[in-house]
Amino acid sequence: MAIFSSWITYIIILIILYLLSALKVVKEYQRGVKFTLGKFSGVMNPGLKLVFPIFQSWQRVDIRIKAIDVPDQDAITRDNVSLKVNAVLYYKVADSKKAIIEVETFNYAVSQLAQTTMRDVVGEVTLDELLSKRDAVSKKIREIVDKATDPWGIKVESVELKHVELPEQLKRTIGKEAEAEREKRAVIIKARGEVMAADNMAKAATTLAKAPGALHLRTLQTLNDLSSDKSNTIVLGLPLEILRAFEGKKADKNKK
Repeated sequence: MAIFSSWITYIIILIILYLLSALKVVKEYQRGVKFTLGKFSGVMNPGLKLVFPIFQSWQRVDIRIKAIDVPDQDAITRDNVSLKVNAVLYYKVADSKKAIIEVETFNYAVSQLAQTTMRDVVGEVTLDELLSKRDAVSKKIREIVDKATDPWGIKVESVELKHVELPEQLKRTIGKEAEAEREKRAVIIKARGEVMAADNMAKAATTLAKAPGALHLRTLQTLNDLSSDKSNTIVLGLPLEILRAFEGKKADKNKK
């Protein structure tokens, strides 16, 4: 009788341990994909759940947004420029069942798909388009990867191109081109300034020529400005009006 009682106690302890091992906690940011005798039997929501060992198994799925660093990829643009480009991809699991059943390791699969897609999209644009329309290129990569991962239950939130590494020779060429463009703008601005200055000087000369004595007054004003600094050497110049006056007196003497 004592032996029988001890066996009952042993069995009860085993049952309790079995039930305790069947208790599983699913966190708020997780989902549990449960299998019974190898067959899919449901998705477990957050909370305390029962998964009976031997007969049932389950896998946790994190449904938070994840970031994948897409490593440097050698690519050739449409205008035959070789470069390296990398990106970061943000995605989350939208369907836990598909993410476990339809693909073996969904995070690895998404990473590989992003790499090949990025190379293909970069090959469809020119270098200028890649540098100036980076957002459009990123959007196209996101759309392609998102569509391809729909059967896996994956939702791609965004793709951001981080860095485009150009060959050193091309970097020098672009630098020289940018410097030449800056010099060109500087020459154009300087030429425009000279034209404006010449126009203003022509207008001033016309105004001074129309007003008798205006040039003489301007000369006196200039001399006054120069005399304020003792270090200046002043060379006096006779206004044209004075020279004309002398010419007039000389002509009168000749007539006499």
